[in-house]
Amino acid sequence: MTEPLFVTKSYLPTKAEYAAAVAEIWDTGILTNDGPLNKRLEEQLRVFLGLDYLRVTNNGTVVLQMALKALGIEPGSKIITTPFSYVATTNAILWEKCIPIFADIKPDDFNIDPDHIEATLREHPDAKAIMATHVYGNACEVDRIKAIADAHGLKVIYDAAHTFGATYKGQAILNYGDLSTCSFHATKVFHTIEGGCIVSHDAKMDDELAYLRSFGHRGDYYHSQGINAKNSEFHAAMGLVMLPNVPDLIAKRKQVAGWYDARLNFDQVTRPTLLEGMVYNYAYYPVLFRDEPTLERVRAALEAEKIFPRRYFYPSLNTLHFLPDMSKKACPVSDRVSVGVMSLPFHPELPEAEVERVSRIINENV
Repeated sequence: MTEPLFVTKSYLPTKAEYAAAVAEIWDTGILTNDGPLNKRLEEQLRVFLGLDYLRVTNNGTVVLQMALKALGIEPGSKIITTPFSYVATTNAILWEKCIPIFADIKPDDFNIDPDHIEATLREHPDAKAIMATHVYGNACEVDRIKAIADAHGLKVIYDAAHTFGATYKGQAILNYGDLSTCSFHATKVFHTIEGGCIVSHDAKMDDELAYLRSFGHRGDYYHSQGINAKNSEFHAAMGLVMLPNVPDLIAKRKQVAGWYDARLNFDQVTRPTLLEGMVYNYAYYPVLFRDEPTLERVRAALEAEKIFPRRYFYPSLNTLHFLPDMSKKACPVSDRVSVGVMSLPFHPELPEAEVERVSRIINENV
């Protein structure tokens, strides 16, 4: 009987490896509150990624909210953002009582279009920040976005949830923007089961983020309004065990991507292009079909064989019914891409025979 094939499969170390890592928790008696395993993980991540300042958190969404707080973005502020991302990007803006103002994406890489950022700024010159997503781990045009932000006095926050291990111009993509965030969710290239991080560029901001992560206080000193974004020692242990395996996992992901590349009919489907200067982490394998009916036909054929891809990202975020009226605008490229794109089953342990099977079904139904 054929086992179901899902869009991803989380990497797990051996039980013995994880048991050895968590044994220290019984020695220290410390389960959370920035314990020694969490501190060790932060230091190892800074070294691995080549970053000066990084704070681990309990997920990759709260860090977007923390970023808005840390940069002093007031409620009611307009935030220029992408309509093509996971809903967490927009939700973080709304949760902080700000207004998402959507700028459409580029048709080649699905990242926010700097030309549309500039056009949106002409319509909304009072915007305070840009929150952009490096879609599927592929870098936005960070140099152009920085130039636009500098010219208009805007802060730049990158939702870099997918970028772990990817670089642009020789440095981690997480090193761009005023603040950058990442997800360590179980489905990501690197994970702590649940978790995330936020990256800054100076000691003062790093300290501010440490306060925000821990209710805004240390001991009896109450610095500011904060939230509980700390992660546990058990989550940190998973990260410490997993981190040494990341280069090998990325190499295996690259191999699986190559198998798809060799088999899919690219006269009928397309793939997002990579920004020149990128070293990719192969976080996902998305394909774009000519239209939604084709996507639905392919999905039905795959699901009939117990293969479960994912519409990722869908829907285009500018169409969410709970947006304020100001946020509701047409984004023709995102509207088109979101109904035609699908992420295929993809993980480092995916057998070549399964890639062959998925590709055959797609090619027969496009």
